[in-house]
Amino acid sequence: LESVDMVLVMTVEPGFGGQSFMTETVDKIKEVRELITKSGRDIFLQVDGGINGETAAVCRNAGANVLVSGSYAFSAADKKAAIDSLR
Repeated sequence: LESVDMVLVMTVEPGFGGQSFMTETVDKIKEVRELITKSGRDIFLQVDGGINGETAAVCRNAGANVLVSGSYAFSAADKKAAIDSLR
């Protein structure tokens, strides 16, 4: 197996699912993306917490390229549509 470098930014308080996205983390996502870019390394930027169709776009625009969505995806009546909305 090949190793993969990844940085995780939590966008909720860790501990339990279903929390609301903390908008103040967007600046942190942008800052981490800038540091990754400056490093010249191929590093994934993952965000986890409160990710839904709306916040996914915000995170992608801030520089995240890996999204973790638990409650939103698994509680949706149409799971495929929910997951598609994250893209």
